[in-house]
Amino acid sequence: MERETRVKWLLKRIAAGLAAVLVVAVGAAVLLGAQFSGEQAPWAASTGHDGVWLSGSWVNGEHAPEEIETVLGRLREGGFTDVYVHVGEIAPDGSLDPAGYAAAEPFLSRLRAELPDARVLGWMSHTAESSSLVEDQFNEEQRATIAAAAAAVVDAGFDGIHYAIAPITTNDPTLPDVLERTRAAIGPERTLSVRAHPLELLTGMRMPVLLFAGKEVFWSTGYLTRVAERADTVVIQGHGTGMPVKQLYGGFMVRQTELALESVPEDVTVRIAAPAFDDESLGPTSRAETVATATSAVRIGLTKSGQRRERMGMGLYVLDGTDDQEWAAFRDNWLVPKR
Repeated sequence: MERETRVKWLLKRIAAGLAAVLVVAVGAAVLLGAQFSGEQAPWAASTGHDGVWLSGSWVNGEHAPEEIETVLGRLREGGFTDVYVHVGEIAPDGSLDPAGYAAAEPFLSRLRAELPDARVLGWMSHTAESSSLVEDQFNEEQRATIAAAAAAVVDAGFDGIHYAIAPITTNDPTLPDVLERTRAAIGPERTLSVRAHPLELLTGMRMPVLLFAGKEVFWSTGYLTRVAERADTVVIQGHGTGMPVKQLYGGFMVRQTELALESVPEDVTVRIAAPAFDDESLGPTSRAETVATATSAVRIGLTKSGQRRERMGMGLYVLDGTDDQEWAAFRDNWLVPKR
């Protein structure tokens, strides 16, 4: 009987604890959703520092003429500063298969003829199963190999490098070191861009979320600054946020915009990427994560910041997965107001 009483007492305490967590979670959701409201000032739109992602299939000319014309038309209409083209996955040892970039010259020549003012960057990605909380994601030898691969991509004709490496834990020296090595390898005149993890919405929430989710989700703003100081452009991704509904996703993106503007130095371009794909091979998909919501959220976040930032833009991830409705949302809600 006494044992049964103790069990009932324990269950009541557990229930009370879960109820408290639920109350906190609901309250946080309400506050986050409330962020997605307010004015979108006319000036809070494109300044012409926007980017776009293309899958690696374009390098090898694997598209029909009508597909090529559609993509080229949107590239011209968008006036993008940077075009990120996937050149391959970074292997565990830091190497990159040359097949992803060695034969890129015909594609690059065509793109530059159509878009003489755009930079074309080789997009190098890496997604690991293991965390970098206990051990750095790459050791020194692997980092040197990554930088050498980046130099080979630039030598193949690309104007710079874009890294999308995950997961990277806050304070992991891997990414800052890779950026420094890459800068030395490709030279100061080439563009160096890097994708960041989402930023923790409140200071201190990073570790509890990591323990609960079992993986790195957020960076601290301090780590973002450390990374940004070694790059020309920092990209905050707009997909895989875990936000289940439009209001929460919008609030999340408003907050990401505000935090990025506060954390990235003025002389570094900050770019927020709007998700425009439905192929899960490109990342997690969610009906809440739309181009229309992302562009509105970024404009609200910019308006709340109170000033126009010249080196601030958005990106479309990915252009060859973007349907007409998503393209119209990006064009009309983000590109057009600048005119």
